Amino acid sequence: MKIDSTWDTSRQRIPTVDDIVKAREILNGIIRKTPLQSSNTFSKLAGTNIFLKLECLQLTGSFKVRGASVRISKLSERQSMRGVIAASAGNHAQGVAYAAQKKKIPCTIVMPQNASPAKVAATRSYGSKVILTGSNYDEAWAAAQEISRKDNLTIIHAFDDPDVISGQGTIGLEVLEDLPSMDKMYLPVGGGGLAAGVAIAIKSKRPDVKIIGVESKAFPAMKESIEKGSLQSVAAGYTIADGISVKNPGKITYELVSKYLDDIVLVDDLAIVKTMFLLMERAKLVVEPAGAASLAYLLSDGLAGARSSKKEENVVSILSGGNVDMYLLGQVVAKGLMRMGRMVKIFIQLPDKPGALKTVVDGISELSVNIVEVEHDRLSSNIPAGTAGVYLSLEVEDEKHSSRLIEYLKERGIEFRVVT
Repeated sequence: MKIDSTWDTSRQRIPTVDDIVKAREILNGIIRKTPLQSSNTFSKLAGTNIFLKLECLQLTGSFKVRGASVRISKLSERQSMRGVIAASAGNHAQGVAYAAQKKKIPCTIVMPQNASPAKVAATRSYGSKVILTGSNYDEAWAAAQEISRKDNLTIIHAFDDPDVISGQGTIGLEVLEDLPSMDKMYLPVGGGGLAAGVAIAIKSKRPDVKIIGVESKAFPAMKESIEKGSLQSVAAGYTIADGISVKNPGKITYELVSKYLDDIVLVDDLAIVKTMFLLMERAKLVVEPAGAASLAYLLSDGLAGARSSKKEENVVSILSGGNVDMYLLGQVVAKGLMRMGRMVKIFIQLPDKPGALKTVVDGISELSVNIVEVEHDRLSSNIPAGTAGVYLSLEVEDEKHSSRLIEYLKERGIEFRVVT
């Protein structure tokens, strides 16, 4: 559906690489220059040389503090006294709250009601007033505009602002310094501020570098906008990657992304979960879903491009944030183990007699299978009288180990089924 954003960009200038260079001077001593880390593990999995830009280690846990700090540094004395307001699912909220606290500026943040409790708590910890309203970013954004008009607060837009875009673009300058031989870059796309800024910085100095944006399949707003040649709004879907769950891309970012990005591709939650798990286990990095999206695409089975790339190509993936809810993280670990074939859940129906389960458990232990959880079910209507249903969550080494377990159960004539 074609959209007409209420955010007035008519007097907003288009940022240039000079703006990004100036933004970097502003950010000197305020933010971290995050590491660019090569990864043998992910290089082998993707079939090319992978480098990870670790914005998950940035102050406030996300790249968003860059753009927020640059925008707030440009406020007039009068604007600073009245205060600022922003809408965000979490990372922009923390970036704005942190930057406002540093400048001692009153700050109000409007967040969706389903925002991560950890991100809400973190935002409040920087001294900002937090208002929870709406079911997604776009509804929170509408509320923020209304409050801004009523209380005369300056809006710090999450992405569609030249100063914010310039701040995010400083990541591109850092990557070019650390890896002059970069061939491709993959980065997450929500509203498009990160993609627009980084693309300006890189393409202005290295127009030959391919830049590919990665959106969630549930929110392909920027991809559809570019394909149809005008701003589009997508229906609200569901993704664990709340940081890129944007229905309406920005006007300025759309113009810049259309000009500078070489492609926009889509990734699903299953690939994101697997990648988050691998980042924790192999790289010892905690990365939020949106932050893992670009690497998830690179590692997904559907990516023929990376598999066929020349091995000497240097590919950068921006891990844009590390603010993940701890409850979600627990689910990611469990689901990641299952996706990797490292955990199997089975249902077994046994005679409800002493020793019946022990016989099965003894056999399983002989295969060096670790029993993580046991759940008995005697009361469900599908469990015949005189029997018991048992759910076993089992940790195995790999898919081969899992196959040996399944064969063992079949050979013993044990009635079971794998629960997915």
